[in-house]
Amino acid sequence: MSHGEHYFTASPASPAQLRTIDVRLAGRDVRVTTAPGVFSGDHLDHATRLLLEKVPPPPATGDLLDLGCGWGPIALTLAHAAPQARVWAVDVNERALDLTRRNAEADGATNVTAVEPDEVPDDVTFAAIWSNPPIRIGKPAVHAMLVRWLPRLAPDGVAHLVVSKNLGADSLARWITAELGLPVERVTSAGGFRILRVTRA
Repeated sequence: MSHGEHYFTASPASPAQLRTIDVRLAGRDVRVTTAPGVFSGDHLDHATRLLLEKVPPPPATGDLLDLGCGWGPIALTLAHAAPQARVWAVDVNERALDLTRRNAEADGATNVTAVEPDEVPDDVTFAAIWSNPPIRIGKPAVHAMLVRWLPRLAPDGVAHLVVSKNLGADSLARWITAELGLPVERVTSAGGFRILRVTRA
């Protein structure tokens, strides 16, 4: 990725040179399509892998959110674990959304809807939110993202966020409780990352 380009850019400047890689998702070997200009475009990153391995299975039904979907590893995992649920894969990066759609189709995940944030209807609430949030875009942008989405948890919904300890996982947990009034529990700490569990009460 060229200097100055970021995976949080709506339209990456680098060429969309598609490649296929083999990854393990939900206990399955899956071949997916990736490209430069999206987060972790050539592998399944450690933090996302930790989230997928350590978080309990999602609810079997309802609306599930992959916030910041990249090329779709979380969305594909949610879709496979809960085929009767509706999985929303949300990103501002057009290339990431295209890759997620490609990968969902190839994997037979017909319950995945990959869209930009404004395309999610306002009345949708989420039984689960899974996210490896883009901490490196800076606190104001991350906070704005969480302010928008975490309050949309259903009354019994649960969010799981994976965040690097060195990039402020503990301070982010305190901020969520202080600013949004949502309880946060640190459920796993491994490899320099925390998994935070956020609930409505």
